[in-house]
Amino acid sequence: MLDIGKVDYNEVFVRYDIVSESKDNPETIAAKMLPKDPLLKKVAEDVLYMKWKDVEASVKGALAKYKPEDVIEKGLVKGMDVVGDLYGKGIYYLPHVMLAAKSMETGVKEAEKKMTSAMVTKGTVVMHVAEGDPHDIGKNIAAVLLRSSGYGIVDMGRDVPVDDVVDKVVDTKPTLVTGTALMTTTMSAFPRIAERLLEKGVELPFICAGGAVNRAFVESFPLGVYAEKAIQGPTLAGKVVEGWDYKKLRNKWDDLAKGKM
Repeated sequence: MLDIGKVDYNEVFVRYDIVSESKDNPETIAAKMLPKDPLLKKVAEDVLYMKWKDVEASVKGALAKYKPEDVIEKGLVKGMDVVGDLYGKGIYYLPHVMLAAKSMETGVKEAEKKMTSAMVTKGTVVMHVAEGDPHDIGKNIAAVLLRSSGYGIVDMGRDVPVDDVVDKVVDTKPTLVTGTALMTTTMSAFPRIAERLLEKGVELPFICAGGAVNRAFVESFPLGVYAEKAIQGPTLAGKVVEGWDYKKLRNKWDDLAKGKM
């Protein structure tokens, strides 16, 4: 039987068209972004290179010197930050992200064993795919990136009725809500969600993404903020945590998209 534990995924998941055109690669980007401390760097590298079988031992080694919170924030999260950057550049793609997330989740569980209390999340995000739309790959990628960046996720799945989304937001009082639509026949659910949220006195950023939508459409109704790529999710969420409302996110969108803020 084939031992998949010995498979080198760096050789399997390679987009050679991107590699040939890009001067960046995981190693050069990691050199700029990963921590310098050897213990934390090893933790981050286990996430970056999808070594979920090694990460527990690396986390235990780092815990001998650092607090669990620091191992998570300065090791595991930093590794996932590089993964997100590589995904945004088209060097990594979905299998990389999912396997790296598995490594990070394994490491977080190990670090949490040494914590006196549960890790506090940065915020909560309600996520869904528009009513009538069965395509959830984009949402799933965004959920992995947000979860790995420290956000609690309420994943409602795909083909979610408008009223269910509104009720969930009212009940959970999240930091923000996201919606994905790949079909033009389903994107009309988004302005209806925004309208009903406002009717209930709820005003929070509503991040909308997917192949069916564009910035002009999303900004045509209240609360809407456009996300061009899944990798923008943690950046937009971070600004919401800092206190930005949907209007400020719209005004600063170009700078955010270019990584200037």
